[in-house]
Order: sequence, then C-alpha cells, then structure tokens
Amino acid sequence: QVQLMESGGGSVPAGGSLRLSCVASGRDVSENCMAWFRHIPGRERERVASISASGDIDYGDSRTGHTESRFIISRDNAGTRTSLYLQMANLRPDDSGTYYCATREFRGCFRSPDEYPYWGQGTQVTVAA
Repeated sequence: QVQLMESGGGSVPAGGSLRLSCVASGRDVSENCMAWFRHIPGRERERVASISASGDIDYGDSRTGHTESRFIISRDNAGTRTSLYLQMANLRPDDSGTYYCATREFRGCFRSPDEYPYWGQGTQVTVAA
C-alpha cells in the first residue's frame, strides 16, 4: 500500500510563494506518475500539475488559472523514497484550497482524479487578498 504525506501549506499574502512537498512510502513509486491536485470549495477536485515517471510534465488548464506560468512541479527519486514538490509563486486568493498529492501505478499521467487510486491527506493553502 502506498502512503503519501504532504507538507508545506500555510497562509500567505497575495503575491507570495509556497513550496509543497509530498513523500511517498510503503511501496516504490519511482515508476509511477505523480500529481498535485487541489480542491477549492464549490469546485471539483482539479489537477494542478502532474509529472510522469519519465519526467513529462503537464500543468492545469484554464480552470486552474494557467498554473504553468506560476507553479513548478518536480520529483526526486533518489534514495529509498520518492518525493514530489510544487513550487508556487505569485499566489492569488483563488489559489486557496486543499492541495493533494496523488499517484497511480502507471508511468503516464491523466487529468482526471478518478485515475489516481492513492492520495495524501492534503495540505491547506490560504492566500489572503
């Protein structure tokens, strides 16, 4: 069983930055797609960014506010555990929500959260106007 643990959320003013981290344990996920999703109240859970096992990166669409210009996803497969990161800059109040790390047991990634069976508990991001 895969366990995912996020950290790094918090409260920042608009224009601020945060770096989210996720550590995977329990099983080797170095050959898995890994992704960041977020849930904003009143909206469906949406993909922020994903990174395949080979390093192919996709960022969210217009629903997520063109995050490719502000967010950077990366992963580190070194050592015995895989870590996933999300560097977020120029944060806006509409970025506020709960951010989740997720993985699926395939190398490639999909946009839909239904394709990801493993999830962390989430970390809260609050951006004040």
